[in-house]
Parts: sequence; C-alpha cells; structure tokens
Amino acid sequence: MSGARTDTVGTYPIKEKTGFTLAKVCKAHRARVGALLAGYGLHVGQEMVLVELWHEDGLRGGELAGRLGVEPPTVTKMLRRLEGCGLVERRRDPSDARSFRVHLTNEGRALEEPVARCWEEVEEAMLAGLNKAQRRSFRELLIRVRSNLDPEFGAR
Repeated sequence: MSGARTDTVGTYPIKEKTGFTLAKVCKAHRARVGALLAGYGLHVGQEMVLVELWHEDGLRGGELAGRLGVEPPTVTKMLRRLEGCGLVERRRDPSDARSFRVHLTNEGRALEEPVARCWEEVEEAMLAGLNKAQRRSFRELLIRVRSNLDPEFGAR
C-alpha cells in the first residue's frame, strides 16, 4: 500500500455524503456569525448563553448546560469569560446556597438587538435565492434531521 489517503469508507465517498456537506455548512455558518459577533466582543458560542438568558434570565448553571447541550464545566468556563466582559453575573441561589443563578447585566441585555441583527444578516445570506416556501421546508427538514440525531431535541 502506498500510504495514499482516501476519502472513502468501503465504496462510499465521504465527501458525497449529506452529513459531510452539512458539517461544512455548519462550519461556514459559524464562521460567518463569528466574524460579525467579534465586532461586539463576542466569541462564537457565547451568544448562545446570552440567547438562553434573554429568553429566561436567572437560570442555574446546570440548566444552561442542559439547554446548550454541553457539560457543566464548559458552561462554567463560558460564564467566566462572559463575566469578565461584564455581560453576566453569577449570584447565589437564595433557595439553595450550594448553587448559583446567572443574570444578565445591563451590558448583556443591550447586546440582544445587535446579536439578533448579526444572525438575521447571516440568515439572509444563507437563504439567498430561496423563496418563502423553500425556506420553510428547509427549516422543517433541518428540525427533522436534528430530531433524528437527538431524540431529546423535542423535549427542550
């Protein structure tokens, strides 16, 4: 064997798989969103924490981890960074002194509109050339794919 690399498993070219294309699309999307978020001092993924808090401020760290689908230490690291930027603050839970709740600061609340505009800009670029029905169908298909991969998705 010459040691040449191949992009196939068996007789199926990996690069022709829908999942491969989806992974590339996700990477390109996150890069595009990340470039816009950087203008507000945010790193990719940090806005996801803010989105959850804009929806429901005062969540516990474990609740955030569950909603984001990450491990609690990952959320702890993200929260430290967001605290350092002055966007969130952790406060002891009055009903359980062993845990804390995460609250938005005024600066964190003020980013909701700019972050929404970043996502809207990327959404329009991503879906350019698709009509309203195609956009709706595409979203429905993505939801179905996510549900297939993550049976807990619908419960969140």
